[in-house]
Amino acid sequence: MYQRKRRKPVSEINVVPYIDVMLVLLIIFMVTAPLVTQGVKVDLPQADAQPIEQEEIPPLIASMDKSGLYYLNIGDTPKQALTRPDIQALVQAEMANNPTRPVVIKADGAVSYNQIIQLMVILQNAGVPSVGLMTEPSAEPKS
Repeated sequence: MYQRKRRKPVSEINVVPYIDVMLVLLIIFMVTAPLVTQGVKVDLPQADAQPIEQEEIPPLIASMDKSGLYYLNIGDTPKQALTRPDIQALVQAEMANNPTRPVVIKADGAVSYNQIIQLMVILQNAGVPSVGLMTEPSAEPKS
């Protein structure tokens, strides 16, 4: 008579499907990473300033484009222009939650000094103790 042989159980793991899933996730992260950066396009003035050390808490960035519109890097729509009362209320709420968070102004190089001072006054009225100004490094080498 015919007897059936018992097979030994296979103790291997097929990793090909896991590699496929990993590659798909890698592609998704590579495509979405550049889209995560938020902000408003401004031409920062260039200066030979020393960069500040990166802190644990990311700074709150108040931006101003060349037409004088205000933006803030918090909230659902960071690319939506804000009014003076709105930006003051948002900064005031953020400072109440995290009073040690640094605040930086990122203004276009074409913005007048008076408009930057007006933004600094808004931030001061919101309870910000000190404000930094953002610049880009100069393109010319130091001599």
